[in-house]
Amino acid sequence: MTASDTLIAPPAPAADDAERHPFLVALGERVRNLRSRKGMTRKAVAVAADVSERHLANLEYGTGNASILVLLQVAQALQCSLAELIGDVTTSSPEWLLIRELLQGRSEGDLRRARVQLAELLGASGGVDAQGRQARVALIGLRGAGKSTLGQRLAQDLGFPFIELSREIEQFAGCSISEIHNLYGANAYRRYERRALEEAIQIYPEVVIATPGGLVADSANFNLLLQHCTTVWLKADPADHMGRVAAQGDMRPMAASREAMEDLKRILEGRAAFYSKADLAFDTSALPLEDSFVKLRREVRQLLRLPV
Repeated sequence: MTASDTLIAPPAPAADDAERHPFLVALGERVRNLRSRKGMTRKAVAVAADVSERHLANLEYGTGNASILVLLQVAQALQCSLAELIGDVTTSSPEWLLIRELLQGRSEGDLRRARVQLAELLGASGGVDAQGRQARVALIGLRGAGKSTLGQRLAQDLGFPFIELSREIEQFAGCSISEIHNLYGANAYRRYERRALEEAIQIYPEVVIATPGGLVADSANFNLLLQHCTTVWLKADPADHMGRVAAQGDMRPMAASREAMEDLKRILEGRAAFYSKADLAFDTSALPLEDSFVKLRREVRQLLRLPV
């Protein structure tokens, strides 16, 4: 079995579709979607949750009636709440998740004020740094979309500094991204990511930031980015994502599976709803590099209300 088999293909059904309970089918779909958003293979989740890969496969297909403790282990492996795994209204869409994160842990008084303001100003974005957003541009999207190449040129054109948040994270941690995950785990990585993002916002009133592709998987960090930066989703065809990364000499996307393209498509599918919250979506596969930059420059300047 390949890694893409564990990420994409469901196991052979253990029961007829008619016998599968709709709740278990929906639960399995949520597990697959959460796993895709995190960019994790089924094998990786099974190891982190300390359950067998076959057990997890049955759960994802809707034939595994897992105990509450197993579901809790799977939720912890996916770094989400049990409620998000089981499903409730506040996990039904990216907007609900982002709103819920803003309100989580607030006092009753704060929640009341938020409710009153929402009722009065429905559609307004409380807590947004409007002035700062006009001078900070954050590029989001998967690796290979052109965030570094186009980001550097865009920063030079705007006269802004350019930073790659991944490099800032590595400086804070004193080791590489892969070492952070291997040595300290995903939760530690998110803390470093948060710290690097907060410092970038504090230090740079004007900046172009190339963000890690998985930043949108953490609702707290993504909320912070949306509040303080104008966001641009650099999107590309899966083949271009794969080819560009390989051209840079990084074969990791192809190392785990002969069908890595299916893995990539699934990750894109899982994150697209979050990437789409950006202020601007820009397709870097549509034009050659030079033409892409000219068009991106024009659209970003219009977005920032700067002379074109």
